[in-house]
Amino acid sequence: MTPAHQHTPHHGEGGHHPEHCHGSRQEHGDAGQAALLDLDAEVLSEHIASITAWLPLGNEPRLIVDLGCGTGAGTFALLERFPDAHVTAVDTSAGHLQLLREKACARAVEGRVRTVRADLDSDHWPDLGRPDLVWASASMHHMADPDRALASVHELLAPGGLFAVVELAAFPRFLPADAPESRPGLEERAHAATDSFHAEHVPHRGADWGPMLAAAGFTVEDERTIIVDIEGARSDTIGRYAHGSLQRIRDVAAPALSPDDLAALDELLDTDSPNGLLRREDLAVRTERTVWAARRT
Repeated sequence: MTPAHQHTPHHGEGGHHPEHCHGSRQEHGDAGQAALLDLDAEVLSEHIASITAWLPLGNEPRLIVDLGCGTGAGTFALLERFPDAHVTAVDTSAGHLQLLREKACARAVEGRVRTVRADLDSDHWPDLGRPDLVWASASMHHMADPDRALASVHELLAPGGLFAVVELAAFPRFLPADAPESRPGLEERAHAATDSFHAEHVPHRGADWGPMLAAAGFTVEDERTIIVDIEGARSDTIGRYAHGSLQRIRDVAAPALSPDDLAALDELLDTDSPNGLLRREDLAVRTERTVWAARRT
């Protein structure tokens, strides 16, 4: 669960990567994004676990496919929730998959994980088996053609299998509305400055997936929105999560921000500043995630 909402768009060369716990270490690609995905997984682990526990499954799945797995937040939550299951983790990033394999080895579950590097926007997906459960967390909105991707999932699933789509309503917020003191409301203005970029590049973020799932032949059995409101206080993890997240927003928002807003944002991101994010005591994580549980009938 790709700020997966911060997952890389899933376009890449298809292929399979055998699991191993020894040998040369691959390059991890976008290390900054991988670190942010890991922080997202750590901060939101209880919420991810609550979603896996809620899934309306008649029988425990034996084969699960995690589409757009990132560095493995969903993969490992599913492995823990379903101790007899095997997970095929699919992503376009070789670096993210390498990190996932290393984590599987460290947790001694490498025998239950298979990684596949694949382009999920292609007409023909690689052989992913016949899963009982397909999980897609913060990855469907990256698809260039969601209707085609949904049709591919419908064809992939075993009859009666479940498709769990987990999506963010919006990017997390971390600061109080009246912060920072020099430019109250800065965080909302920074998000607003990214709206045109996201409308062009990820137009399906925040979409209602229920009608699209129904149009693809699924029966939407349930839908649930989870409110995330985690007080951070002096949490080092939440501080680093906020810093990494707002750094990525800054890279997109900068051209549309006023000079004063940009200066204030840069001060928040300055790790040496006494007013920087890493030294604030008023951080929190506020967002919503919606999950659709859809059955192939």
